[in-house]
Amino acid sequence: MTQIPAASSAPLWRSPTAVIMAACLISLLGFGARTSLGLFLTPMTHANDWSRETFGLALAIQNLLWGAGAVAASVLADRFGPARVLALGAILYAAGIYGMAEATSIVALHLTAGVLTGLGIAFTGFGIALAAIAKVVGPERRSLALGLGMAAGSLGQVLFSPLAQALIDDIGWYLTLLLMAGSTLFILPLAILLPNDTSGRGMVVSDQTIGGALKEAFGHQSFLLLTIGFFVCGFQIAFITVHYPAYVRDLGLSARTGAEALALIGLLNIVGSLLSGWFGQHWAKRFGLSFIYFGRSVATVVLLFAPKTEMTVLLFAAVMGILWLSTVPLTSGLVAQIFGVRYMATLFGCVFFSHQIGSFLGVWLGGVIYERTHSYDGLWWLSVALGLFAAVVHLPINERPLARLLEPSNA
Repeated sequence: MTQIPAASSAPLWRSPTAVIMAACLISLLGFGARTSLGLFLTPMTHANDWSRETFGLALAIQNLLWGAGAVAASVLADRFGPARVLALGAILYAAGIYGMAEATSIVALHLTAGVLTGLGIAFTGFGIALAAIAKVVGPERRSLALGLGMAAGSLGQVLFSPLAQALIDDIGWYLTLLLMAGSTLFILPLAILLPNDTSGRGMVVSDQTIGGALKEAFGHQSFLLLTIGFFVCGFQIAFITVHYPAYVRDLGLSARTGAEALALIGLLNIVGSLLSGWFGQHWAKRFGLSFIYFGRSVATVVLLFAPKTEMTVLLFAAVMGILWLSTVPLTSGLVAQIFGVRYMATLFGCVFFSHQIGSFLGVWLGGVIYERTHSYDGLWWLSVALGLFAAVVHLPINERPLARLLEPSNA
């Protein structure tokens, strides 16, 4: 085995800085549009006489297709490079959101907001963007760079959520969806800036295949524990993203408060993602993950017992923002650290599929339980229990890189 040195002949527009900036903008656009879709629950259900369960199932399908599609997209990106995958994703994403605006039946809603948009998000997902970042920076800066990529996605949530709500109030949900569909097409030119080679900086060369990498990972206890833990992350954040604005409205607060809460989550997640990346550069990543999941459970218990005021709603959003997707730099960082970056997109895609199964259940059960009980309390308590479970699951993870990644002394 030998180690690939840093490339010195890449053009300026393919430099590590340019690649990181392009990947961050892709993450911003893709994640920002996706996290705003929960704001359409109330106006679209009222306009079309749908139940929250109907809308919730559409976004649950979206999350499931996002996860399943992410595996296929990651395999293709590792094999052929990310640019073509991202370009296809941008087209699917735009078509899905446009179709969501035009949907007049439940089947059409599920096919557009669910299937098409889910595949579009998968093929423009932050997993591909993060893998591109991981391949242009060395291990000594990788955790921080991944935190930056995730922070960019959070900035998308900060920008899109209040803007989408303001547009819904001013021009209506239909035209707002059309504008959002158009915004996803900006991913097309950005994808060109990402290198289509599949090698990684500082990577040990081997003849391992994708099949071999998958067999190796699924036979490793720590990979399975990461996969189980990420299921909980998906359950919690998808439930909050889709149902929290409606929960806030149920408390008698304004729609703008719900949008502000989502924006605050995104804003504080920028801080949380950067802190998470910094923590993972200095200490054991598994301890950071356990703390995040435990903190989410504590914050939820406080929300349930605290007076339901605007201040309570926003404080909960702030705390959850710090703990939001700060799991991603640590989880993706562990995948790269243990298994290397050659097939990072594929392996993280598999972990992320578990995340999206959790997302499907969080969104769908949120709608089901609300329609049955006219309350979200059951889901909140289930989220608390799952968070405590995840906090324990991450502790036994072994962070040591596999032996094949260690450079032989005589190489």
